[in-house]
Amino acid sequence: MTHRAVTLGVVMSGVAVLLAACGGSSSPAPSKGPSSIGKGEGALNIIVWAGYAEYGATDPTVNWVTPFEQQTGCKTNPKIAGTSDEMVSLMQTGQYDGVSASGNATLRLMVGGNVAPVNVDLIDNYKDINPALKDQPYNTYQGTHYGIPHGWGANLLMWRTDLVNPAPTSWGAVFDPNSPYKGKVTAYDDPIYIADAALYLKKTQPSLGITDVYELSQPQFTAAVNLLKQQRTIIGQYWSDYTKTQAAFANGDTVIGTTWQVITNLLLTNKPPTPVQAIVPSEGSTGWSDTWMVSSQATHPNCMYMWMNYITSPKVQSQVAQWFGEAPANPKACAIISQTDSNFCTTYHVNDTQFLSSLALWKVPLKNCGDSRGNVCMSYQDWLTAWTDIKG
Repeated sequence: MTHRAVTLGVVMSGVAVLLAACGGSSSPAPSKGPSSIGKGEGALNIIVWAGYAEYGATDPTVNWVTPFEQQTGCKTNPKIAGTSDEMVSLMQTGQYDGVSASGNATLRLMVGGNVAPVNVDLIDNYKDINPALKDQPYNTYQGTHYGIPHGWGANLLMWRTDLVNPAPTSWGAVFDPNSPYKGKVTAYDDPIYIADAALYLKKTQPSLGITDVYELSQPQFTAAVNLLKQQRTIIGQYWSDYTKTQAAFANGDTVIGTTWQVITNLLLTNKPPTPVQAIVPSEGSTGWSDTWMVSSQATHPNCMYMWMNYITSPKVQSQVAQWFGEAPANPKACAIISQTDSNFCTTYHVNDTQFLSSLALWKVPLKNCGDSRGNVCMSYQDWLTAWTDIKG
């Protein structure tokens, strides 16, 4: 579960492919995927976020990979990635059959030719997926499906309730240069975190005119970068490996910062529990919607299709959602979850399309703003360069 570093050159090459493809490629429309699923090939190599392919190693009672292997004969080998850049880099090797990609990676994978079109008709559970997650820019390109929605959630603000007082209500708590918690503040280690700064500025500096935190003009982008450079003076550590930030909160090296619900859940179930709380602050939150995608070079595509159908079934969705701390893409999971936790699906806004639409879900920043401003926004390459500069 260690984080694998991604070299700048590899990521830059992926960005170059993306920018070229989005700049008016004349390549023919892709096929719609296979017409049927054949016999399983006996193995499955997938890139996953931590917590998406549990086989009992983290907790002996948490295991949905083994039943899949028993049902299909597909020996599953999950590779945990710490960031979306790492996922893109790994997918570019052609050594994996699929990936659980977030929206700040999916477009790069689609236009870069790293993933294949998906025939959603071959996924029995697709009909039950939340309609609000279907046909979205993070899983569909030029009218072609490239993936199956898995789950979604918000990036949260978490703090140690015994060490941080008063309880924060705003992202301002992690951007205050005079923070009493200097050196014990954490932030997610990824260029996409620039959007979190933009989200804060959207509310606190409306004169900047930010409407979409991923479509930033030069002045808007500069303001966000400068805020993050200011924040850098109080950051103790950036995180991408969830186990490391979990440990940092547990031992008190970190007391406040960005988190995922899974980290909060694990801290609260520590023995003894670590007293933490996580919220969506007053300015709102960025978030993610993850998609299972099939590699265009998959050695075991049939097993990958079997996995996508299995992982989106109500039973397995209920297991993953409760373990990871996210809203399942298949709302039918709620009937199972409610047997042990009647509040879960309300807490995670599973059927709350208004809450889902309020999140600034991760997506790939492009030079084309997507509005009347035209090609004046900062591309992902700009974000990547700036993030390297921010961290120093």
